[in-house]
Amino acid sequence: MNRPIDNQHVLDINALPSPRAIKTKLPITDEAAALVVETREAIRRILHGQDRDRLLVIVGPCSIHDPEAAYEYAAKLKPVAETLRDRLLIVMRTYFEKPRTTVGWKGLINDPHLDGTYDIAAGMELARTILLKINQSGMPCATELLDPISPQYIADLISWSAIGARTTESQTHRELASGVSMPVGFKNGTEGSLQVAVNAMTSARAPHHFVGINAEGQSSIIRTAGNPDRHIVLRGGGGKTNYEAEHVAKAEAAVAGEGIARSIMIDCSHDNSSKDHKRQSLVARDVLRQFREGRHSIMGLMLESNLNPGKQSWKQGVTLAHGVSITDACLGWDETAALLNELADSIAAKPA
Repeated sequence: MNRPIDNQHVLDINALPSPRAIKTKLPITDEAAALVVETREAIRRILHGQDRDRLLVIVGPCSIHDPEAAYEYAAKLKPVAETLRDRLLIVMRTYFEKPRTTVGWKGLINDPHLDGTYDIAAGMELARTILLKINQSGMPCATELLDPISPQYIADLISWSAIGARTTESQTHRELASGVSMPVGFKNGTEGSLQVAVNAMTSARAPHHFVGINAEGQSSIIRTAGNPDRHIVLRGGGGKTNYEAEHVAKAEAAVAGEGIARSIMIDCSHDNSSKDHKRQSLVARDVLRQFREGRHSIMGLMLESNLNPGKQSWKQGVTLAHGVSITDACLGWDETAALLNELADSIAAKPA
């Protein structure tokens, strides 16, 4: 019998450096660790109702593809976050893995050189380098957990994470969320299903046993205690929006038994903006109106923003414009800064 039984369609298998090896090479600093701990606790206080006056805002590029542009964005965001901190808890989007409906660039970890070489080892190290530098600058970071192995390499530098619309229904990602150390937001399904996100919240609260890796990169049995810090992210679906008051009320009722005082975040992009980045501001203003009028279950919102507005198409070998998204279209920085200040002013004017 000449035909192999295993790996018939596998071209190559290369070992990845262990999480311990990369963390030893790029150790978290005391300053970065303190910021992560402080931000995670601040988010928990918002979630569980000890902090009822502030909103969590996850804002930044749809995906990181250029480290220098990411550092420049963080440098612009930091003073705004500091100025508005009594009304908004601002955390920067630092997304390194992108789920694709079919095929396409899957993010900086998967293809860091944007040249089809798929140097994942370099991508993992680069992602950790970016997170270290941004955290050390004083700006906390958020990301989407996509590959179940990646968190072993970078999760200590993440203050908030999302489980995306394509993976909220995945048992693997629910198990993963049950063990991570930061608060997690579950997006509703791509077709708009709210129940999959509710089910995910319930599942992630429970203990789980599953196969993963340890710090040495060895296959291991992971046993988790369950994550008490979970919420829903409404992002629209199936071409329809779900940020309006009736949808927020429905989501609030659906998770009433989860014991989360402020359980709903609104993603102002994706189907909620009809995939028009310019409409994110309209969505954000409506969410703030609801919050001001007493919808206290709203804990935050998400904005896709970059140095410059819109998006560009990435093609191998073509020079890219600086600070423009190569995935979803984003708000530009000037509009973002103005919107964040407007939102903070609106919160300051909220009736008691």
